[in-house]
Amino acid sequence: PSCHDLGLDLDRVNVHGGAIALGHPFGMGGARLSTTLLNGLVARDVNVGLVTMCAAGGQGMSMIVERI
Repeated sequence: PSCHDLGLDLDRVNVHGGAIALGHPFGMGGARLSTTLLNGLVARDVNVGLVTMCAAGGQGMSMIVERI
C-alpha cells in the first residue's frame, strides 16, 4: 500500500528520502540514515523520530529516537 492509501502525512513520512536518495558508501546505509534522523530532529524541532533499515536477505530493523 502507498502512503496515500494508508492516509499518511507526506510532510512527516520519509522527509529526507531513503539511503539511496541520500547517497552513502556501500555498507553505511544505517549510519547515514541514523545521522540524517538525528540532524532532522534538530532542524524540524521535533522530539521523536523513527528510522527503518533493510538488510540483505530480507532482514530489517528499526530504531526510535527521542530527543531529551
